[in-house]
Amino acid sequence: MDVLKKIIKCTLDIFVVNSVVLISLLLFTDFNFTELMVYMPSYLWGIPLLSVTFELMLWGLRGYRVLWQFAGTRDRLEFEGKVILSAIPYCIIHPIIFEQHFPLSVYLMSVVFMCCGMMLLRSCYKIIFKIHTHMRNAPEDRHQIKNVMIVGAGDAGNMLEQDIINNPAMRDYRTACFVDDDKRKIGTFVRGVRVVGNCDTIPENVEKYNISLIIFAIPSCTKARRAEILNVCSSTDCKVKIINSIDKMLDDNVHVGIKDTRDIQVEDLLGRDTVKLDQENVKQFIAGKTVLVTGGGGSIGSELCRQIAAYGARRLIIFDIYENNAYDIQNELKRHYPELDLVTLIGSVRDTDRLESVFEQYRPEVVYHAAAHKHVPLMEDSPNEAVKNNVFGTLNVVRAADKFGVKRFIMISTDKAVNPTNVMGATKRICEMIIQTYARRSKTEFAAVRFGNVLGSNGSVIPLFKRQIAEGGPVTVTDKNIIRYFMTIPEAVSLVLEAGVDARGGEIFVLDMGKPVKIATLAENLIRLSGYRPNIDIKIEYTGLRPGEKMYEEMLMSEEGLTATDNKLIFIGKPIDIDETRLFELLDELHGVMADDHADIRRYIHELVPTYSEVDVSTKPETAK
Repeated sequence: MDVLKKIIKCTLDIFVVNSVVLISLLLFTDFNFTELMVYMPSYLWGIPLLSVTFELMLWGLRGYRVLWQFAGTRDRLEFEGKVILSAIPYCIIHPIIFEQHFPLSVYLMSVVFMCCGMMLLRSCYKIIFKIHTHMRNAPEDRHQIKNVMIVGAGDAGNMLEQDIINNPAMRDYRTACFVDDDKRKIGTFVRGVRVVGNCDTIPENVEKYNISLIIFAIPSCTKARRAEILNVCSSTDCKVKIINSIDKMLDDNVHVGIKDTRDIQVEDLLGRDTVKLDQENVKQFIAGKTVLVTGGGGSIGSELCRQIAAYGARRLIIFDIYENNAYDIQNELKRHYPELDLVTLIGSVRDTDRLESVFEQYRPEVVYHAAAHKHVPLMEDSPNEAVKNNVFGTLNVVRAADKFGVKRFIMISTDKAVNPTNVMGATKRICEMIIQTYARRSKTEFAAVRFGNVLGSNGSVIPLFKRQIAEGGPVTVTDKNIIRYFMTIPEAVSLVLEAGVDARGGEIFVLDMGKPVKIATLAENLIRLSGYRPNIDIKIEYTGLRPGEKMYEEMLMSEEGLTATDNKLIFIGKPIDIDETRLFELLDELHGVMADDHADIRRYIHELVPTYSEVDVSTKPETAK
């Protein structure tokens, strides 16, 4: 069958190229048949010459290897060049062999008409292929067809529409409309499909055209605008997909289709622009050094380990009390960085002797301190443990770093340390005070980095929501109006590393977390992304604020002030004056009572952190209607 198709194509090409020579002669002679008959013998005898030379050249130039159903502009231009080259031997040999050769203008017209004729013939191939594909892929039941809306009437949308037409896997779908924010495109057509309005008209056009699937295809869109559009899309009952790799759109030869789309994720709805880092500075700072990460198996700690390994640390020491997490990140790093000198140690930051042994043996130059108890409600129930682990665990690591000459020490802090209303946040504020105090007295450059919630971290609300949705609900939200700042783990850690480069001692670096997100809105979006309708398929219940929880988090204490850095997402809080003598006296008192679970440890915490205050969480639970 393939051989027969090739024979038919070659025969048609031969017919076209010989026909256009005859047409050129007719035009040259103004259809004067008496004059035309003068050239007919050389034309007829030249048919075998043209047929053989043209086909040999076209085959030699691989002119038959183009898949015309997928051909782009570059393929067409290359083919036109091959047609011209294939016609040249005939134009040279014919006037030499035949005494009654054609005028030069006939040869030139013939070449031009050959290009036009050959492209017209291949356009017919493409049309026939589309008709055949459409008939073959058409569903047996026309009522089963699902309508698609493509957001973006540019190159990406055009390619997606082409794939929907040609892809057998999309036989049950057809593009019903496009939407685009470019006013010039509204009312125009893309492959016969109308651009019906801008992105603000999505809800009404979803209803008008009975849309089942929305595909977002605007590679040039900013993340903020993309989040706005995707939030509108997710508010409909449609399934929503987005182009997975925008980079592919930069290559004209790459066809982007349905296989290159993915379901939207929570991160897409946050609208945060991509974090731009000075990677060269970070690499210069990390490369060739011995780096220790406490809590290296946790969500933040493990990502720190990944990025530190990628920047070429000479030796990476993972220090964690939980062996399962440490084992997982150890295996991952061994697979991806086999050349890395990786040391995985099990131990607690509460154990002074263990810490000093590690520091003495491995002599880390840089320490990232991520080990901490972070779960707010649990720490409200076990405040003494929060003090043991967060405050005195940090103090142990700080003292070891000072004693064994660590060059730089970066502690991971939290927005909950600002005007804390819970024990966890208050202990983190004490840790910041310890860091700032030691920065004044030590050769080690101590600093802290403060940021809010990270998506996907251990204890994050998102995994909880996903589990609740998987179980059929209800999804529990503490309050309708509660808001939080969110950032992805990789970008938070990237900013931590860059802040660490700039640290000179005593700074509290504050990461710009972007706009706050209402947790209730986040829950609704997650329910929609899972294919359900909020409060119809999956209920949302409001349970009231938990112990130690407040409605919103602050990123900076009012008395600190803010200094910009070269990175617009990183700021430096002005250090607060701390009475060092009084600080260590209170720490000694706190250390003396923390072993007694019956002691009122919050009173001692308040003396250390005057801005710490417990909140009234007697909020009446409410179920969403």
